[in-house]
Amino acid sequence: MNTLTFAPATKEQAKARIALTGPTGSGKTYTALITGTAIGERVALIDTEHGSASKYADEFAFDTLQLTSFEPTGLIDVLAVAAHQGYDTVIVDSLSHFWSGAGGVLEQVDNAAKRYGTGSSFAAWKETRPMERAMIDALLAYPGHLIVTMRTKTEYVVETDDRGRKVPRKVGLKPEQREGIEYEFDIVGDLDHENTLVISKSRAKPLSGLVIRKPGTEFADSVLDWLNAGKPTPSASDYLATVTAPNTTYEELRSLYEEARRHNLLAAAVLDPAGEPTTLGDLIVRRGTEARKEAGKTGEPRKERKETERKAVAA
Repeated sequence: MNTLTFAPATKEQAKARIALTGPTGSGKTYTALITGTAIGERVALIDTEHGSASKYADEFAFDTLQLTSFEPTGLIDVLAVAAHQGYDTVIVDSLSHFWSGAGGVLEQVDNAAKRYGTGSSFAAWKETRPMERAMIDALLAYPGHLIVTMRTKTEYVVETDDRGRKVPRKVGLKPEQREGIEYEFDIVGDLDHENTLVISKSRAKPLSGLVIRKPGTEFADSVLDWLNAGKPTPSASDYLATVTAPNTTYEELRSLYEEARRHNLLAAAVLDPAGEPTTLGDLIVRRGTEARKEAGKTGEPRKERKETERKAVAA
């Protein structure tokens, strides 16, 4: 039986997990590119907006992939490819499409409800939630920096200007994603039509509550200062060479699984040796099974084999 043990908390270096929200025209894509290219050398942008990000290709150096269908599993596959190709920063522009776009979560729920029959929305959500959770976990476990944009619904409010006149103003509301999605990210910034960024949620204390008009590289520099303050920490990519090496033993893989679990990397999307998308956790388990079988074939001493099996059962 595994023992439960507390250990001293330590501040570790991290990768950016940023969400930028705002109504159409608030500058989400541009701000994501300013930030993403400042904190990483190689930038990949997942474009759900019919190639609109490429309009900024004369200002920023980045690679892009256009999607027209937005299944959560599809995003996991794309993240695996981006990780394999070593992009420092991935921008998802926008994550809202994976909620309400073609093939997104809401469409997945609707399709499941039709399969189950009328009045089966609970069963439909129960089927879809694990798929959505896997997508979010893969985003958060990406081995580089991650920036997502999310659209907010636009509403007009009437305000009194400095001359006492009633004037309408566009404001953004909740992002078009599931309730509470903002809590998944370390930094959440809300943009308005004047391209003013308000940091509404931040685990980075120096950034909390900041109001930044037309954010530039200074914002990215502040993010990097916070991310780099701490002990170095591994990413999913750091484990892959050991996981896929043919001579890695079952015990080494088992230890590696526990280490990856402690760093919340088991859900990281990676490519296996055959180039197929999977997760780091599933790949370690698969390789562990192969290593254990191989040890049995090559005459692993009976005593050691029984001890290996005992530990596997205990885990």
